[in-house]
Amino acid sequence: MTRLIIWRHGNTDWNAAGRVQGQIDVPLNDLGREQASAAAPLLAALRPAVVVASDLSRAADTAATLTRLTGQPVRPDARLRERHFGQWQGLALTDAAARFPTEHARWRAGDPDPGAGIEPLDDLGKRVGEALLAAVELADGGTVVVATHGGAARQGVGQLLGWDHTVLRSIGSLANCHWTELRHNDLRGWHLRAHNVGPLTPPPPAEPV
Repeated sequence: MTRLIIWRHGNTDWNAAGRVQGQIDVPLNDLGREQASAAAPLLAALRPAVVVASDLSRAADTAATLTRLTGQPVRPDARLRERHFGQWQGLALTDAAARFPTEHARWRAGDPDPGAGIEPLDDLGKRVGEALLAAVELADGGTVVVATHGGAARQGVGQLLGWDHTVLRSIGSLANCHWTELRHNDLRGWHLRAHNVGPLTPPPPAEPV
């Protein structure tokens, strides 16, 4: 049996300000570091065999709080980066809505390919799904922890479970430093065991980007 923990990074100033991060390398803020420090002992108790992270610093530094407890290295994988948000990256979400009203309306409605250079959901799911499976292959069963981003986590989970993006829209976003747990066995394949698990301290509302 394999247990896969898909862990969202801690808070950043851009999360707090509602600014679109996408693949821009925005660091954790003080709250994000506190969130990671609170979550790390809970994940260390699961005795992960492997820890893999997006190479963007907000995810890599979140993962490092765990590996400091376990003594393992963080294995980087650029395929775990957040969705590329094209022309929106770096904009406040309100500015993106004003400058790209048609694309914003399509995005809000769940269009998987809304335009403005935003990475299609199918492409995102495939690359993150590949990275998740590659992470699992590094361990012979046991627990694997993957630190990534909110949108990337959602689509990667959907890829492994075979869920369409319309189904994924019915599942709440991961809060900062919370995680989804999947398990795999030969009889059932991949299945969802838990979602949005994390420290008891209430985090700020999750941002979609």
